[in-house]
Order: sequence, then structure tokens, then C-alpha cells
Amino acid sequence: MTGPAGPGRLASFLQLTKFSISAVATLSAGAGHLAGCRGVRWGLASTLAGTLLMAMAASALNQVQERDLDARMERTRGRPLPRGALGPGAALALALGLGAGGFLVLLAAHGRTPALLGLLAMAWYHLVYTPLKRVTAFAVVPGSVVGALPPAMGWSAAGGELGDPANLALCWFFFLWQVPHFWLLALLHRASYEQAGLPTLARHFRESQILRLIFVWTCAAVAACRLRPAAGGGDRDRRPGGGGPGPGLAVAAGPGRAPAAARTGGPDPGGVPGHQHVRPGGHGGRGAGLSRSAH
Repeated sequence: MTGPAGPGRLASFLQLTKFSISAVATLSAGAGHLAGCRGVRWGLASTLAGTLLMAMAASALNQVQERDLDARMERTRGRPLPRGALGPGAALALALGLGAGGFLVLLAAHGRTPALLGLLAMAWYHLVYTPLKRVTAFAVVPGSVVGALPPAMGWSAAGGELGDPANLALCWFFFLWQVPHFWLLALLHRASYEQAGLPTLARHFRESQILRLIFVWTCAAVAACRLRPAAGGGDRDRRPGGGGPGPGLAVAAGPGRAPAAARTGGPDPGGVPGHQHVRPGGHGGRGAGLSRSAH
């Protein structure tokens, strides 16, 4: 990098890696990890570190890819590559180093799944979304897959299954909200996009129609928030020695009473077919209310 050492170089580094945007992607991975663990655990730190490094790598690589577009737009001309503070080769090397570091952190701490999901996010961003931006104003729709992957990285790093409905609901929300968010920014910076020759929604719709589209997608994202509580999930279902009675039956039995399996040594009548029904007035004095709750 050229220019003074210290703050100038740090500012260029943060600009190249789009640190604030990368941090948002990292927080979404953290949300996935917290949802998967249903609490804070030691693995959260390595999940955040690995995701942040890969997000910063993706941002730097994106600026290498789009340095010609950045040079055409007034709002991006001050980025390190267009202004000559850094050469494309150095930026590419930095991006590859950050990406490799993030991949290795996730691989070492959490295994292949979150690390490979990070690679998939980078590949989708650079090989699908970035080229599509030059072709269609609707590139953000398939491109939003990139934003749905960090929560899945966090979820899998916490030990969750990718096919868990709760994980899918979380990823679906992050997919949906990016579309109206990007279109609002595109509407705000429409002149810059057109100056760079990028397709915009304004070529296809009036501003009032674009705002209606944004409203519909926003409503869909809000509605998706209701899917997460309904889906449940997390490690509350992954109890040690799984298959035992859950807390619901113990609560139903009332204070100081244990489930039937604990009192008699036999199977829990709520989960084994052909068990002996406990009748009101029978052994232990249980009433009809507990019999119904056990079934």
C-alpha cells in the first residue's frame, strides 16, 4: 500500500475488506450458533473468527473483481483499488490469505461442514451473484443465497443438523430480508448504478411499483420470523441418553413427583404401547388429570 503508515493503511484495509458489512455477516453466523446451542458456548468465538475472516476475504476479492465498476461510480472511487492505494495482485493475495485462514479456523474447530459452507458462500458470491449483477437487476434474488449460508455455518458449528426445520427457517429469513434491503439501496444509489452501466429496477418499473415490490418482500421477511419459533429445534432435543422422558412429563406430575418410569422402574406409560393404564384411585393415588397428560 502507498501512503503513510498506520491509520492510513488500517483505513485502506478496513475499506478493502468492508469490515462493517463483513461483521454483519459474522453476526448472522453467531445467531445461527446461538440458536443451535440455545446458549453461549466456547465454540461461538471460533465460529465468529472463522466467519469474519472468510467474509472479509470475500469482500476483498469482490473489489478485485469489480474494480472497473468501482472506478466509474462516484461513491466507490475512493476505495483502495480505484484510487491506487493497493494493486490488484496484493489485494488478491490478501483475500486468499484471509479466506484460507477463516477456512482453517472453522475446519479445525468445527469440522468440514461449516468450513465447506463458507467456501460455498464465497463461490456463490463470486461466480454467480457478481457476474449476474452486470446482466440483470434481479441478481439479488439468487444472490441472497450468500446471506442465507452464514446462519447455517453457525448452526452446523454448534453441532446442529442442516436439515433441521429451525435452521431452515432461520436461513429462509436471512434470505428474504436481503432482497428488499438491497433494492432500497439500489433505489437510493440509482444514478451511480446507471453511471456504471449496471441494470436497475428503474428500467423495468416505476418508483411506486418498486416500492410496492420492496413492501411485499419486507412483509414476507416479517412473516418468516414466525417460522422460527414454530420450527423449534436447537439442542434441547439432543439430551444425553436421548429417548428418556422430557421435562414436560415431570412438570405434569406436579411438584415432588417423578414420571412413572422413575417411580416404578418400568416404562413411561406416555411412550410405550400396550402399557397398563393407571386408573383413578389406583396405586399411588394418581387422578385422571395425570393419566390424560401422560397420553
